[in-house]
Amino acid sequence: MGKDVIIALDFPGREETLSFLDRFTGKKPFVKIGMELFYAEGPDIVREIKRRGHKIFLDLKLHDIPNTVKGGMRSLSRLDVDMVNLHASGTIAMMQAALEGLTRPDGTRPLLIAVTQLTSTDQERMEKELLIEKPLAEVVMHYASLARQAGLDGIVCSPLEAGKAHERCGANFLTVTPGVRFAGGDAGDQKRVTTPEKARELGSDYIVVGRPITQADDPVEAYERCLAGFVG
Repeated sequence: MGKDVIIALDFPGREETLSFLDRFTGKKPFVKIGMELFYAEGPDIVREIKRRGHKIFLDLKLHDIPNTVKGGMRSLSRLDVDMVNLHASGTIAMMQAALEGLTRPDGTRPLLIAVTQLTSTDQERMEKELLIEKPLAEVVMHYASLARQAGLDGIVCSPLEAGKAHERCGANFLTVTPGVRFAGGDAGDQKRVTTPEKARELGSDYIVVGRPITQADDPVEAYERCLAGFVG
């Protein structure tokens, strides 16, 4: 399994997104389409970026009753994306229903991963606002175990938790890790962050990087620097 950098296309619309991708002449980076862009442009933006030859992580974080999530995943399975996600806190039953809905009649499906705790969450917020009093790392590992039990391919977690997730769930259980910044960079609203080099050392399989690339003066150079630091 090869490591890779996924660029978060956190843009408000089609024009800004495609203009950004046009700068990557001869390159087809793996990209993430999140709520902002998908809600603005709908499935058409997914199809257009896929036609350009990019792998796509569709980051919509489904979380609802099992039957509703199953139907939602059935719809997403038609978009030919490479990876989708949901919230592990939706229970094993919801994750199993999602997997069933995502699997196409021919047996193929995108990778399905579960969000454990958002990298904007720290111990204090988890305890005071979510009323979860266990240590954050323990909560993440518990959710990882639930995702593995449900048959999912991996989790979204902080790079700080990637190694432990592999120890708990196996080397082939994917860790997709946001919260990556260049050394000395602004952490923004992220709480649990590392550099690309540190994420590699900690065992991340994929790192998701948004603003350090998309807001850089030279996004292509920033992407290549990130790729070199993470992949080596």
